[in-house]
Amino acid sequence: MRRTATAAGMTERVQSSVNGAQALIRTLVDAGVATCFTNPGTSEIHFVAALDSVPRMRAVLTLFEGVATGAADGYARMTAAPAATLLHLGPGLGNGLANLHNARRAKVPVVNIVGDQATYHAPYDAPLQSDIETIARNVSAWVRTSTRTEHLGRDAIEAITAATGPPGQVATLIVPADVSWQEGAQAAAPPRPTASPRVSVEVIEVVAKTIRGGRRTGILLGGKALREPGL
Repeated sequence: MRRTATAAGMTERVQSSVNGAQALIRTLVDAGVATCFTNPGTSEIHFVAALDSVPRMRAVLTLFEGVATGAADGYARMTAAPAATLLHLGPGLGNGLANLHNARRAKVPVVNIVGDQATYHAPYDAPLQSDIETIARNVSAWVRTSTRTEHLGRDAIEAITAATGPPGQVATLIVPADVSWQEGAQAAAPPRPTASPRVSVEVIEVVAKTIRGGRRTGILLGGKALREPGL
C-alpha cells in the first residue's frame, strides 16, 4: 500500500500492484484462507517465493499430493475454515484426486490451486501438458483457468466464494506460470459472508411427525449436520 495526496490536502490509501502470486496469496489470507497444503513444482515457484512477502499464510509442504489434499480436507473439517491446496499441473492434481473426491462428497470447503504451464507453451504440448479443467471437474463444483494477471485477485475471490458456499465444496483455480509471475495484479476485497439457509418450521414439523409415526424411519445426514454443533 502507498499513500497519495488529494486536492483537499488529505491522504488516501492506494493499493500498489504486485505480481499475480502475491495478489493471490493476499486475497486468500484476507478472506480467511490462511493455510495451504502444497506439493509444488517449477510452475508454482512464484507462489512459493511470494510466501515470504505474506507471512500470514501458513504453508505446509507435503511429499505427495494425496497427503496435501487429505490434510486440506481434514483441516477444513476440524477447523470449520476453508483450506487451500497447491498442486503441480495435471499429474499432481491426478495424484490428489482421491481425497478431493472425499472433500466434495462431504461438502468440505477447499480452494484447490493448480499450477499450469505458461499460457504461450500450450500450443507445443509440453511434457506435462494436460487438460487440467477436465480432470478437475470430476471433483470440483467450480473450475476456472485464470488467463490474465490483473484478473487473478477477482478469480481467487470467486473461487473462495464458491468453496465456502453454503454448502462447502471444492473450487479449483488453475494458474498458469506467466499469470503468476507477471506484475500488475492487485489483491481483491474479501467476499461478504453468506448466511446458511434456514429450514422452515413446516419442514421440521413434517420430519418430527414422520419420526413419531411409528414406522421404521431412516435419517440421512450430511455436510455440517455431521459436525459437532449439529450432532
